[in-house]
Amino acid sequence: MTGTLTDGGLRLRFELHGKLDALRIPAPVQADFADELWRHTCFEAFVGSSESAAYREFNFSPSGQWAAYAFTDYRQRDLSWQPSPAPHVATDLTADGLVLEAHISAALLPSDLGNLHIGLSTVIEATDGTLSYWALSHHSERPDFHQRAAFTLRLAPHDTP
Repeated sequence: MTGTLTDGGLRLRFELHGKLDALRIPAPVQADFADELWRHTCFEAFVGSSESAAYREFNFSPSGQWAAYAFTDYRQRDLSWQPSPAPHVATDLTADGLVLEAHISAALLPSDLGNLHIGLSTVIEATDGTLSYWALSHHSERPDFHQRAAFTLRLAPHDTP
């Protein structure tokens, strides 16, 4: 899982390697907004700034579907926020792995791009339906990707590849 600030937005790359035939990978569908992507294999990014408790949550499915939400504070959703434009999601599935790349425009990110605090995570669904939860950092006994302490990746505008 990696992230870079570029072209006024955020580019993310998630790689999944292993026995993919043991996993449920959502089949491609029309790339559109969809709720509850976390109930199946998906990749997530939680993006906040150093200046505010507010943050955004982005979910990306290998199917091409996506979701984006705004929060004013820990799990306090801002229902008035409407994500636009849609993030761009591209998935490459091969015999030896899956790569999902997402580009989130600056319009979808918190307004202060000075110092982003990012939590990257993945939900993996096995063929038997069990879920496992992966993240750069876990800070409680149960997975909780919304915890600000899990936003361990730091990016600033000068952080380019």
